[in-house]
Amino acid sequence: MDTYAELIECEDVLLFANAAITSTGQREFRSTGIEQGLSLDFLHQYIQGNYPDLYAGALALDINDHNAAMIIRNLLRERGVGDGRLIAWRLARMSPPRVYRLFRELRRDGVNNRRTRAIIRDWLAGRRDLAFDAVKYRAGVKAAVRHAHLRVGGELGDFLFAPMRRSRFDIPILEVWRRAHYEKAALYELPYTVAEGFAAWQGIDRGVFLERIAPQLTRLERLRLADSAKASGVDTRADLGAMPLVRLASYALSRPVTERGAEFAEAFRVSAARAAGARAGTWGKVVAVLDDSFSSYGSPVKRRRPLAVALGCHYLLEALAGSYTGLWLSRRSDPLGVRAVGATPLGQRIIDALELRPERLVIVSDGWDNAPPGLAGEVLRVWRRKLDPMGEVSVVHLNPVYDAEQFDVRRLSPMVPTVGIRDAEDLPALVELASFAEGRSGLTGLRAYLADRAARR
Repeated sequence: MDTYAELIECEDVLLFANAAITSTGQREFRSTGIEQGLSLDFLHQYIQGNYPDLYAGALALDINDHNAAMIIRNLLRERGVGDGRLIAWRLARMSPPRVYRLFRELRRDGVNNRRTRAIIRDWLAGRRDLAFDAVKYRAGVKAAVRHAHLRVGGELGDFLFAPMRRSRFDIPILEVWRRAHYEKAALYELPYTVAEGFAAWQGIDRGVFLERIAPQLTRLERLRLADSAKASGVDTRADLGAMPLVRLASYALSRPVTERGAEFAEAFRVSAARAAGARAGTWGKVVAVLDDSFSSYGSPVKRRRPLAVALGCHYLLEALAGSYTGLWLSRRSDPLGVRAVGATPLGQRIIDALELRPERLVIVSDGWDNAPPGLAGEVLRVWRRKLDPMGEVSVVHLNPVYDAEQFDVRRLSPMVPTVGIRDAEDLPALVELASFAEGRSGLTGLRAYLADRAARR
C-alpha cells in the first residue's frame, strides 16, 4: 500500500500531467497568456525539482509539444538526467519547426553539453531529406548545425553558409531554389512557404501563383488558403477525412453552419474510425455530456478550441461505443450545428445522462458549472455515494482548459476523476490515466504505467 507521502506525489504528478496536456502558455477564456505561462513555468520547476524521474517520464504521456519541448530543454540543462532514447522518440514526433525552435532556445541558453550535441546530431541525421529542411527551415538548420559543432560539407554546406558560391547544385531541391531566383517556373517546385516569397518578389499574380502552387500545398495549407484561393477562382480543398479530429472540428466550426453538411459528417466518421482502430464498438453503452456553452469559445488565440475538442470527442466516442448518445448543453441534436453560446447547466445534463443508465459516462467540459453553480458536483456526489457506490457506471471528466490559478484543470467533483485533454485521439489513453486520478492506483502503479509507456516508445 502506498504511503500518504506517495499518494501526494502521485497527485502532484497527475496535476502536472493535466497541465502538460492542456496548457500551451496561451490566453484562455478566464486567464491571460502571462498567467498561463507563469503558472506552467512554476509547475515545471516544482515537478522537476521534487520528482525528477517522473518529470522525465512524462515525455511518454500524450502531453502537447509545447510542454514536451519545455521538458526536453530542462532535462538537457542537467547532466545525465532523462532517457536519451525517450527524448529522441519525442523529438521525432514533434513538428520540424517546433524542434528547430527548441534547438535555437538551447543555443540561446548556452546549453551545449555533449549529450545535447549528440541529440541534435542524431535528429538531423534521421531527417528524411535534410536538403528539403535546409530550403524550408534554413535559419533553423544553420543554427542547429552551428550549435552542435557539425561539419556539413559539399553542396549542403555551401547552400547553408555560402549559397551563391556555386553556379549549379546537383541536389535537385537546392538547384530548384537557385533557379527560382531568375526562373519563374522553378518556384512552383518549392515548398509553398518558400515559393510565396519568390512570387511576391517577382510580382506574380496571386491567383496564378495559387493555381500553379496547389500541388505543393500540405493539407493544412490547403485549409488555410481555402477562402483566399476561392476568391481567386482556385480550389484548394483538402481530403477532410485524413485530418485529425480536433483540427477537422476547428475548421468545421470556422465555417458558416450552412456549409457544415454531409461532407463534414462523413469526414468526421472516417477520421473517428481511423482513431478508434481495433477498439471501435467495444466500449458498450456510452453517454457523453458535451459543453457548448459560451466559455467553450476559448480565446482569440485559441478560438473555439474547447468546443472543437468536445466535437472531436463526440465523433470518436460514437465510433468507440456499441451504443452512443451525445448530450449537448444547448440541447442541440445536430453536432455540426453547435455554437459557443449560453450558460453551463452541467448538473441537469448529467442527470439526463445518468437516467439513460450508461455503462460509461464521459463529460467534456471546462468545469465551470454555473446554472446553477455547483449542481454538477452535488449530482455526482449523491450518485457515487448513494445510488452507485460500487461504481457500476464508469464516470470520467475530460477538461480541455488549464486553470492557471489552480495549477490544474478545473474539477467537477472529487467523486469522479478529471484529466486534461487536448486532442480527441488521446481520449482512450486518458480514460486509462483516469484510474490514477480516481485513486484506484497509487504511485507504484503510476511509476509502472510510465515505465511501460516509455518501454513501448
